[in-house]
Amino acid sequence: MILFDSVTKQYPGDSAPALDSVSLHIEPNEFVFLVGKSGAGKSTLMKMITKEESPDSGKIIIGGIDLDYVKKRHIPGYRRRLGVVFQDFKLLPRRTVYENVAFALEIAGMSGKEIRKTVPKVLELVDLLDQAKKFPDQLSGGQQQRVSIARSVARQPKILIADEPTANLDKLTTKEIIDLLKKINDFGTTILVTTHNENIVNNLQKRVITLKDGKIVNDQKNNGIYELEETPIPKAPKRVMQKPGHALKPRRRVIQ
Repeated sequence: MILFDSVTKQYPGDSAPALDSVSLHIEPNEFVFLVGKSGAGKSTLMKMITKEESPDSGKIIIGGIDLDYVKKRHIPGYRRRLGVVFQDFKLLPRRTVYENVAFALEIAGMSGKEIRKTVPKVLELVDLLDQAKKFPDQLSGGQQQRVSIARSVARQPKILIADEPTANLDKLTTKEIIDLLKKINDFGTTILVTTHNENIVNNLQKRVITLKDGKIVNDQKNNGIYELEETPIPKAPKRVMQKPGHALKPRRRVIQ
């Protein structure tokens, strides 16, 4: 579904590559967290998937499509095969909830009849059918993110990429958004989430890929937890060596 084979990317002027010979394989219907400190390479990896950036070397295959052969004029069509969720929602402020979702389908070339049939189903999935006529500024942050998710899944993409989808949300709303992504994953969509939220990663215990300095330093395929650094090997305690024939004498307690 998502294949990176020895992918390297270095931006002009940088002393080190943003991605350094990265190889990974994400299977269909997996739910994967991508974690790492700022500058670890997460954003660059996501941009490789969406074809916003191209590698200097290596191979990328997404959903059976070799990105080497996706020409510039075909990139918009390729991106419509993906669902992308951003932390800042990117909703159209002068369009209602219904119209935001419908607009994404219009761009994809869906007929008016299909749009009228699809949008209510998608809004019901994200529990916003009763908010269909409202504008984004009339919604809470969590509701706006759900509209963003609805817009992304309306075309039924096989892959959904969520870049820090809960970064600006409170704890309860964060859980609601993650539960929604789990539901979408249960329907068969492959989910890739970047996050700095340790709690959601540890609670979900899905696959966790950790990036550091442009390299994958950890890939926990099952029951993954949030670890940014490699686990250090504990040092053995130092032993006090005694000279042969000399036992350590107990210290006298001085009574004052």
